Amino acid sequence: MPLRNAFAACVAMLLVQPAAADAPSVADVAKTYANIAEAGYTDSLAEARKLKTAIDTLIKTPTEESLAAARKAWVAARVPYMQTEAFRFGNKIVDDWEPRVNSWPLDEGLIDYVSQEYVDQAPANDLYVANVIANPSIKINGEPVDTSKITKELLSDKLQEAGGVESNVATGYHAIEFVLWGQDLNGTGPGAGQRPATDYDVKNCTGGNCERRAQYLEVVTDLLLDDLDWMVKQWGADGAARKAVMADGGQAGLAALFKGLGSLSYGEMAGERMKLGLLIHDPEEEHDCFSDNTHNAHYYDALGIRNVYLGSYKRPDGLVVSGPSASDLVRAKSPEADERTRAALDATAKQMDEIVKRAESGEHYDQMLGEGNEAGNALLDQTIQALIAQSKEFERDIAALELKSIQFEGSDSLDNPSNVR
Repeated sequence: MPLRNAFAACVAMLLVQPAAADAPSVADVAKTYANIAEAGYTDSLAEARKLKTAIDTLIKTPTEESLAAARKAWVAARVPYMQTEAFRFGNKIVDDWEPRVNSWPLDEGLIDYVSQEYVDQAPANDLYVANVIANPSIKINGEPVDTSKITKELLSDKLQEAGGVESNVATGYHAIEFVLWGQDLNGTGPGAGQRPATDYDVKNCTGGNCERRAQYLEVVTDLLLDDLDWMVKQWGADGAARKAVMADGGQAGLAALFKGLGSLSYGEMAGERMKLGLLIHDPEEEHDCFSDNTHNAHYYDALGIRNVYLGSYKRPDGLVVSGPSASDLVRAKSPEADERTRAALDATAKQMDEIVKRAESGEHYDQMLGEGNEAGNALLDQTIQALIAQSKEFERDIAALELKSIQFEGSDSLDNPSNVR
C-alpha cells in the first residue's frame, strides 16, 4: 500500500534534522496532536463509507466478485484507522469509545454459524455459540432477549459485551471482518476465512439465514459509520477530545501523547498483540485473524506511533498534516534523546517491513507464530524487542521533558509470562 512509503520518507527526514532547535510551545505540539487525530478519524470515516458502498453492492448482488470487493474495501478501511490507535490509552474519550469499533478477540459464535470443533470447545461464556443471525430469541443472564429484528440498538446496547464478557463482540471492524470472511479454520497453516458469496444469496443460500446475515452486515456497518462520525466531532474545533488535550496550555495533551505512544508500543503491541500469541502459538490471538490482515494492522499501528512523535501524518490523498512535534520538544531539551527515539522508531519500522514482506511472499502472520516455525517466531520476537526498546526511549523522553510520572500499560505476557503459560 502506498502509505508504507511514509516510513521511508520519515527515515530520509532524519538526515536533514538539526542537532538542536528552539523548543515549540507545548500548546502548539498539542494542537498538532489534535489535528492529526482529527485527520486520521476523518479519513477512517471516509474509508468506512467506501466500505459501506461495497457492502451494499454485495448485499444487492452477492457474487464472488462483489464479496472480494467488499473485503478489499475492509482492508483499505483499516489503513487510516490503525494509525489512530496512537491516540488510545492517554485519552479517556477514545478509550471509552474504542471497544465499540475495535474489540478483539471475539467469540464469533455469538454472531453466526461456526465449525463443530469450535462448538465443542464450550467455554464458560454462555453466548459462545448463541448465533444471533440464526435465532430470533436468545437468553442473556437467563433472561430472554428478542433478536427477531437486527437493529443498531440490539447490537450495541444488548449484545456488545453482553453479560459483562469482553469477547461478546457484536459491533466494529472485527464483527464486520468475521461476517465477510467467516472463520479461519486453517490454524497456523496457510489460508484465511473462506465464507462463500452464496451466504448472502437468498435465492441460492448457503449457511442458512442469508437475509438476516445481510441485515446484520448492513446494520453493523451503519453502526461503524455512526461511531466514527461521532469521534471525528470529538476532535473538531469545539470537540471534547480536542478541548481535553489543550487543557493546561497543552500539558494534558503532551502527557496523553506519551502515555499513548508508550502504552501502545509496550503493553498493547509488544505484549497483548504479539508476545501473547507467540508464547502460546495461538492464531486466535492475531489481531485481524479472519482476513489474515494482521501484518498490515501491526504495520499501520507502528506508523501511527511514528506519525504522532514526529508530528506528521500522510493522508490517503497524499496531503500531509504536520506541525510542531513531540520530537521538536525533546530535541530542544536533549538532542541525544530525540536521536535515540528516532533510531528506535527506525528499528521498529524495519522489523514491520520484514513482517509485511514475509506475509506478502505467502507466509502470513498466523503461520509466523506457529510452533516450530523458527524463522517466523524469531522475526516476531525481534519485532517485539524493537517495540519494547522503543517504549524505553519514550520513557527517557518523558524524563528529558521533566513530565510528571506517566505509567505505561503493561501486559502479563511481558511482565509475568509464567502466568500466561
